[in-house]
Amino acid sequence: MKKNTITLAMTGASGAAYGFRLLECLLNAGQNVHLLISSAAQVVINTETNHRIGSQPENINRYLLDRYKPDPAQLTVFGKTQWMAPIASGSNVSTAMVVCPCSSATLSSIARGASTDLIERAADVILKEQKKLILVTREMPLSVIHLENMLSLAKLGVSILPASPGFYHKPETIEDLVDFVVARVLDHLSIEHHLIPPWGT
Repeated sequence: MKKNTITLAMTGASGAAYGFRLLECLLNAGQNVHLLISSAAQVVINTETNHRIGSQPENINRYLLDRYKPDPAQLTVFGKTQWMAPIASGSNVSTAMVVCPCSSATLSSIARGASTDLIERAADVILKEQKKLILVTREMPLSVIHLENMLSLAKLGVSILPASPGFYHKPETIEDLVDFVVARVLDHLSIEHHLIPPWGT
């Protein structure tokens, strides 16, 4: 399997569990990950999970390496204004980028090309270099503004994957529901997994 470099951003929508499970699966699959966690995401993480990752990139990096135990070279955590990060330039663009979970505010900023922080800039780079961008949106109900932002990005080839787990695999735990969504993200990244069986098997 070709080793990719995936930029993973976690923003301030509910659903931090999706982001952490996706990170774990990417690392287990041997992928290199550039990780970005917004300030709002840190609030959500503290509210929804037992993770206590800290606020500084080096502390987050250390915590996640200790938890998931990948090759240390696989994971790099960047701060929101770390403009010298490779993902800030098209000359060193990632294979793909996933925003999981993706808040409505981040959706809006990406749709407008705001680039006010490294998450938005990394997404802007992915778009201009015509690489794969996946947004795992988590909002309900959706306003016309949300829908128009999604439509404008979908027209550019962005994959909008709402965190809407199915039930045909007969989930028994919250983790089963999380895995359904993460499996769909991995499918769109063409990364092999065994989280849920394919339809019809």
